[in-house]
Amino acid sequence: MELDLQHVSAGYGSITVLHDLSLMIPARGILGILGRNGMGKSTLVRCISGLNPATYGRIVAGGRDITSLPVHDRARLGITAVLQGRGTFANMTVRENLEMGRVGSGVGLPSRLDEVLGYFPHLGGRLDQRAGTLSGGEQQMLAIGRAFMAHPKVILLDEPSDGISPLLVQQIAEILVRINREQGITVLIVEQNVPMVFSMTRECAIMEKGKIVLRGHREDLERGGAMDEYLVV
Repeated sequence: MELDLQHVSAGYGSITVLHDLSLMIPARGILGILGRNGMGKSTLVRCISGLNPATYGRIVAGGRDITSLPVHDRARLGITAVLQGRGTFANMTVRENLEMGRVGSGVGLPSRLDEVLGYFPHLGGRLDQRAGTLSGGEQQMLAIGRAFMAHPKVILLDEPSDGISPLLVQQIAEILVRINREQGITVLIVEQNVPMVFSMTRECAIMEKGKIVLRGHREDLERGGAMDEYLVV
């Protein structure tokens, strides 16, 4: 599913975070959004998913204007977000968390448990374990698996490397690329972890103060000095 944001502004109450932002994410593609803390990356994910609706502009998904659609209707169209912090249900088992991804879609979808365990076999031995007892990396795998259970056409990922080891970061990046290639799911990943994003996609954009300031292949961003200008803290 293609996503097309056209001159979108959004924020929190009277505070505007996204400013006249335009961005197209091609169907079945992976786009990485890089930027320092506080530049609007998380707000972008929340805006597309409907948690912080656009106050101006349009969001078009698969040719349909979804600007005014509530969160649950966007989810039914196949737009699923994995927010920073993962949001797993700590007192529920891994199996129950995954099942929530399916039933939470509200459209009576068939289970994809076997597919999830094919991508994340590590979860197979922990199905009856409480999610709160998992490591950070395992919880991130669970959160992505739960999103996959909803049969998404688009997955929005907000800082999936946050709080997990470099080895698991790379494993998760490789699995996300597999899911994209094998399932044709459009992936938007917003991250500060530049190596993770570069390992997943050649096409990246950089956010600065709620706007997209650069977009191009990773090689171009590295050569042009953008890394130093916009990403070095």
